[in-house]
Amino acid sequence: MADKNEWEEKAANLLKAQLKLKGITYSQLVEKLEAIGVDEKEANIRNKLSRGKFTAAFLLQCLRAIGSDQIRLD
Repeated sequence: MADKNEWEEKAANLLKAQLKLKGITYSQLVEKLEAIGVDEKEANIRNKLSRGKFTAAFLLQCLRAIGSDQIRLD
């Protein structure tokens, strides 16, 4: 069974993969988040993804902002 750190890493990797798949940079993500009313700095996003420490709400905001309405968890 995966521990908390492994789950955090999986969440970060999932978001990074979606960004890469769509060719979206952290800078572009900031703009897309702004468009849905979420204020984030590029440095904060970079830190969140490198540490794997962010809320489920942040994950959902990012996925919505980049147009990832369906994801595979396997």
